Amino acid sequence: MAVLLREAIGDSLRRVRTAQSRTLREVSSSARVSLGYLSEVERGRKEASSELLAAICDALAVPLSDVLGDVRQSVAASERVVPGTTVEVLAGVPRMVIPQPAVVRVAARAA
Repeated sequence: MAVLLREAIGDSLRRVRTAQSRTLREVSSSARVSLGYLSEVERGRKEASSELLAAICDALAVPLSDVLGDVRQSVAASERVVPGTTVEVLAGVPRMVIPQPAVVRVAARAA
């Protein structure tokens, strides 16, 4: 089963915060969000708005793009790869290519 986006975002934010040895209280105060709500976001229980994500990232002094990049990797790792698929890289961005089923044409026989 694929990971939920809100869970991946929460996990990423928590990893950044704990790597900085900061408490929920410190970050919530700096981001101007309640401690309880930040905790819910980190646990993947609440969907954070783009404004709230920006405020939390500012409080953590980490670019939003870094958090979203980490989330992308987490989500990609949790997705199941279908047998027969390939991954191609276009402009440095990997994308899955699912082959189209082969079309078999059968010639009509003359009676």
